[in-house]
Amino acid sequence: MSGPTSDGHGCVGILAGGGPLPGQVAQAVAGQGRDVFIVAFQDFAEPAVVEPWPHAWVRLAAAGKILSELRAHGCRDIVLIGPVRRPSLRDLRPDAEGARILARLGRALFAGDDGLLGALVRVLGEEGFSVRGAHEFLSHAVGGVGPLGRVVPDEMAKSDIVRGLTVVRTLGRLDIGQGCVVQNGVVLAVEAMEGTDAMLARAGACRQPGPGGVLVKLCKPGQERRADMPTIGPRTIGNVVSAELAGIAFEAGGTLFTDMPSCIEAADRAGIFLCGIEAAEPG
Repeated sequence: MSGPTSDGHGCVGILAGGGPLPGQVAQAVAGQGRDVFIVAFQDFAEPAVVEPWPHAWVRLAAAGKILSELRAHGCRDIVLIGPVRRPSLRDLRPDAEGARILARLGRALFAGDDGLLGALVRVLGEEGFSVRGAHEFLSHAVGGVGPLGRVVPDEMAKSDIVRGLTVVRTLGRLDIGQGCVVQNGVVLAVEAMEGTDAMLARAGACRQPGPGGVLVKLCKPGQERRADMPTIGPRTIGNVVSAELAGIAFEAGGTLFTDMPSCIEAADRAGIFLCGIEAAEPG
């Protein structure tokens, strides 16, 4: 079935998971003079974020309801934003349209997150929608190159960042995760489906005596950035402090901050660095 096409006008549909970013995208869209409609995923989206905007609560696998809501509100562009935990197939309970889309996703259902999200973006495009990246509306929330606050990486941290780049690139090529923690050349933890917060808790438990320790976060090579950019928020800063790390190195131009001023303030207060790095592979 064909749907609306993107022409830079019309209503923007936001498929909302957790956290504050769906509301920030809605605010940015409204600031451009465009209408907003949020499809809020039950058990993931936060009521306080969603309810100021026109919205509907929908189960994750109720694709028929999702598509009908988007079409009924004239949504041309759609944005996928906010974390959603991947459910087991047994828990999905798709509606008829959801079952049809799951069949179209095929083997991607059993791939890593990026393979699945890339396939989902393709299917949504086939349904007539244009998937836009949240960063297209939130350019002010994308971290650039260099330190964001007063603290800068020392020589040990710079060495750990180089080591972390190699590790996270390897993880990314295997579509496993977007981050790792390195201390004085030792990889304390790597990120998989548990997410950054849980990884940082493990890294804190494994931390070696002495100074240092860096969280490195990157996009995966070839990652579908319209659906899953690395994100840093005040909670990330707090967890890095709790793990007694020296700072965070993130991919410049490829990382969203849920509240950049608060993150910078918290990092400066704790004496840790926030540093954007060029992540392109050499050669």
